[in-house]
Amino acid sequence: MSRLEQLGLDPGDCYFTEEGYLVFTAQYHLKRGYCCQSGCRHCPYGFNTKLVKKDKSPPG
Repeated sequence: MSRLEQLGLDPGDCYFTEEGYLVFTAQYHLKRGYCCQSGCRHCPYGFNTKLVKKDKSPPG
């Protein structure tokens, strides 16, 4: 059993970059069924972290 199968991933759900990072594909995101709003490289939901204002005020 491959490492991806152990993680419950199907072929086409992800790939590894040259640096060794695991990157989820749009196929995986659509199977998951929702946007995590993390700015994923292949987000099929159109989320863009550059368009979201981040609150930089201190807590409290």
